[in-house]
Amino acid sequence: MPVLDEVLAHNAGFVEERTKPFGRSPAKKIAIFTCMDTRLVDFLEPAMGVKRGDAKIIKNAGTTVIDPRGGVIRSLVVAVHALGCEEIFVIGHLDCGMGQIDEKKLERKMRASGVSQRAITELQPSLSEWLGTFKDVYGNLRRVTKIIRQNPLIPKSVPVHGLMFDPATGKLEVVVRGAKRGR
Repeated sequence: MPVLDEVLAHNAGFVEERTKPFGRSPAKKIAIFTCMDTRLVDFLEPAMGVKRGDAKIIKNAGTTVIDPRGGVIRSLVVAVHALGCEEIFVIGHLDCGMGQIDEKKLERKMRASGVSQRAITELQPSLSEWLGTFKDVYGNLRRVTKIIRQNPLIPKSVPVHGLMFDPATGKLEVVVRGAKRGR
């Protein structure tokens, strides 16, 4: 059975068991920006005590911000200004795959799957920088937290915390403790 058919079959049963609806605004008034790593699915949120309807969750590869006006910031701006989020949690994790990507190998795989060299060359400023790869998960977490904190679209009254998550144990470590800052 194709995966799509499995998903749809599961969904039919899920819809029948569905209970109360949730609103758009998060109950805990928080936004969480984290990685798309599959080890975090249904593990990070319970480790934080976050349930459905509690938080806005934004994910991408490596918890990276490449463009300080791009999609991550856009989502955080909406979370804060339109949906009432009062704190932002940036959560990196140990053993992140973005710290282990071999850009040359990835480029070869892209080319082998039919991606043109021109499409790769046009990525700005380079494939590596466009991907947002890094070698230091703590350094990346500090860098991203700082980018979000300093963004003029994020109010100074919104604390931006940086936490490191261990996908093996579920332990959270505070790396950057955000504080409300003056106007």
